[in-house]
Amino acid sequence: MALTVGFILLTHNKPHQIIRLITILNRMFDHPPIVCHHDFSKSDLPIDTLARNVSLVHPHLQTGWSKFSVVEAMLLALQLMYETPTSPDWFILLSGADYPIKPATQILQDLASSSYDVHIHHEQINYNAYERDWQKSCYERYCIVKFQVPFLNRKLHLTKRQVNLRHPLLTAPFLPFSKNLRCFAGEHWFCANRKAAKYLIEFHRERPALASHYRRLDSYTIVPEESYYHTIFCNAPHLKVSENNWRYIDWSTKNAHPKTLLFEDLPKIHASSAHFARKFDIDKDVRILNQLDAIVG
Repeated sequence: MALTVGFILLTHNKPHQIIRLITILNRMFDHPPIVCHHDFSKSDLPIDTLARNVSLVHPHLQTGWSKFSVVEAMLLALQLMYETPTSPDWFILLSGADYPIKPATQILQDLASSSYDVHIHHEQINYNAYERDWQKSCYERYCIVKFQVPFLNRKLHLTKRQVNLRHPLLTAPFLPFSKNLRCFAGEHWFCANRKAAKYLIEFHRERPALASHYRRLDSYTIVPEESYYHTIFCNAPHLKVSENNWRYIDWSTKNAHPKTLLFEDLPKIHASSAHFARKFDIDKDVRILNQLDAIVG
């Protein structure tokens, strides 16, 4: 039996680009199951024009960048996809700014031959074991405990001061992490098979302490989507996890967002073994999308 693949789309703006992404996925994969969580508080989406294979999460969540609502939106979409007996063998998580860069035959062949359950970029986050600034930032995002304590200033006015607990011996009573649940982090976008999808749904439903930890940190910029899934998958002894997420992303801008890919980036994209790339902006450069349409067939 041929391998089946579905797509989870997390979208919030540029509806014309979302429609284009859905159109190319339908053309490549012959109308696969697609579940879209669209944040209608950010922009409209012409739902009457969507193909029948596209399901929408309803009601939608109001999402925000770096907030746990992004994770919750994805999990609602995943539950909708895998609550049916005809759920796909694999799912691929995409944003509205993603686009395929390899033909469907190549993508399906790679998934069919994979010995892994999950393809997600990941690294373990340990105290004072930072090879790069990014790892230190992740420890500060997910593993530091922050308190607001009363404090008398020089004018004897009562105010508050933030106290940060960093060492694991001090933070252990307040965090969900342990030897059996180590903290991992990495890039958001990934793909996984049915076994991993159902485990992710089950873990989120039956072990809420981890989700509660990330929700409590929502007042800070913590980017939970770059740690929550990774921590669940990488601590599951029955899952095989690859760090190759088959995504092309250009971080040369060295800020919180990757470079917007342009026509001039095509040679690097073409040389990549990735299946999808991000991010694209149809209003800045439509030529690159036109060329990718020709490449993926």
